[in-house]
Amino acid sequence: MVVLNKIYTKTGDAGETALGNGTRVAKHSVRVTAYGTVDELNATVGVCRLYAEGVVDAALSRIQNDLFDLGADLCRPDMEKDAEAGYPVLRMVPEQTARLEAEIDAMIERLEPLRSFILPAGTPLATQLHVARTVARRAERQTVELATMEAVNEAAIRYLNRLSDWFFCAARIANDEGRADVLWVPGANRD
Repeated sequence: MVVLNKIYTKTGDAGETALGNGTRVAKHSVRVTAYGTVDELNATVGVCRLYAEGVVDAALSRIQNDLFDLGADLCRPDMEKDAEAGYPVLRMVPEQTARLEAEIDAMIERLEPLRSFILPAGTPLATQLHVARTVARRAERQTVELATMEAVNEAAIRYLNRLSDWFFCAARIANDEGRADVLWVPGANRD
């Protein structure tokens, strides 16, 4: 259990922070940037939930919890030393991505195939889901960049990749199951 009885510690005042294994690194390190963007994504999902109800809100709640799991995974390097930690280290697992895939498949069954690219617009929920989609893509790019330098749990990368697809499909569902999608009109304003 986490106990936070003091919010500021002053230990980061020199531009460093502690990773999950206690290692101190620069706050601008690729690892901190990756899990910081996952945190930003989680806050963005919180904004989506302002407009969501029922099963969509419940799914977004699960995603927020998964994103905390993902941040915990990314903030702890040295996966090969997990057994030495003395406690179970939280890592993303394939089942979390499989759940997203099942939900994506269920949404796609409700949607007509796209015949045009769509603009990130529409209902307030759809628009916010598109924002979440773009933040998820950025988090994925940063995590993939981190993986070129250090070991990263492959399940974390897969989850982020699938999550942006989930947000895209959910945005279409929020746009009256795609009927209110705003279509891109190539070159519409060139004259």
